[in-house]
Amino acid sequence: MSYVKAAAYYGLFVVLTLHTAVAEEGNKPEAASAQQQQAQPSTASAECYESIQGTTNLAKVENANPKFGYPNVKCSPTTGAVLWYGDPYTDTVPMGEMPKFGDETDGDFAQAVIRPRMKHFKTTMQCSGCHPSADQASAPPNEPRQLQMHQDIVSDATKLQHGRGAIWCLDCHNAANRDTLVDRRKKEVSFDESHKLCGSCHGDTYSKWRMGLHGKRTGEWKVGGKKRWWTCTECHNPHTVQEHRFNPVKPEPPPDMPRGMSKSETSSKHE
Repeated sequence: MSYVKAAAYYGLFVVLTLHTAVAEEGNKPEAASAQQQQAQPSTASAECYESIQGTTNLAKVENANPKFGYPNVKCSPTTGAVLWYGDPYTDTVPMGEMPKFGDETDGDFAQAVIRPRMKHFKTTMQCSGCHPSADQASAPPNEPRQLQMHQDIVSDATKLQHGRGAIWCLDCHNAANRDTLVDRRKKEVSFDESHKLCGSCHGDTYSKWRMGLHGKRTGEWKVGGKKRWWTCTECHNPHTVQEHRFNPVKPEPPPDMPRGMSKSETSSKHE
């Protein structure tokens, strides 16, 4: 029995010694640095699209806020779209000057921010890299014709049905400066402010968008609070209306009911 006790005491001594050594190793700067690295956000492979699939994708970052441990975005398992934002203001800029109409359409623009679109262009250069600036006199004619390039955007430019065939590419793209757009009054419009171009024709929808009745918003609910706005081309592709309309996606299933509450109880409270 004395041998058994001695072996047990020796085993306990080894375990305690190893535990102490591991604890001391964890207090070293190298171990602390490793722990800090583990606390840093890690990028997962999952990506969500914001409004148009393949246009603005966001990489899901786990533990984006180490203090609270939630990710930067939650991806829909059904559609792959963004369901929830940890910080919807990432990479946003102020919306810019909005015209005042003096009515209810003036909306809540005080702290409105948008995500700039220019940097999301998939080309490696700006439009002017292939289309140098020119005056209106030397600009190409604004008439439907087949294009040698951009078939990935418009498969057949002679059948562009935006405006039901009443308009063509250079009614919206500035022929004199291809890095900008132009409205129907020939006023230059930035790609980051597509709502001003779209609104020059789609007035009724534009009014509803300005009031917050159309489109997508997220942010603070209160008046004057910071809000992330989605501009027209973040949800609508102006080049593919001849192929499909902007059809609504199937909604996600409703959240689980609170424990002990039935569906009939919630519906009666909201009727």
